Amino acid sequence: MKTNSYYPVLMTHDVPGTSAFYVKHFAMRPLFEADWYVHLQSTEDTTVNLGVVAANHPTVPEAARGRGAAGLLINFEVDDPDAVYERLRAQGLPMLLDLRDEAFGQRHFITADPNGVLIDVIKPIAPSAEYAGQYVDAQALLTPT
Repeated sequence: MKTNSYYPVLMTHDVPGTSAFYVKHFAMRPLFEADWYVHLQSTEDTTVNLGVVAANHPTVPEAARGRGAAGLLINFEVDDPDAVYERLRAQGLPMLLDLRDEAFGQRHFITADPNGVLIDVIKPIAPSAEYAGQYVDAQALLTPT
């Protein structure tokens, strides 16, 4: 199967509020807007996309209809997590995990959107010797595409 695109779609009870959150804090812009669905795209990289759908919309399978996004963590890989951390903290976003370096090879912090979806803002860094051997291609992880 050749995949042409991949992006998450968050189910929510507040499409406008969720969309506005990502526009304001994560440099997204709407490409399509309806009262039940908004397709967002990064203003900095057109390959970064996010959908927001009303949890009760008929296109959501009945077995999942009415549920909001839960148990989800999405990553935004950035060049300068320190600057993003300071900006989002100053804007009042909750910092659920403060900015730190991880031995497995990330500098990151975690915040959350209005639905409780966790947002991990990361930058790959060199892993410790303990973790370096676990990477299939450590250089590829540290080299931007």
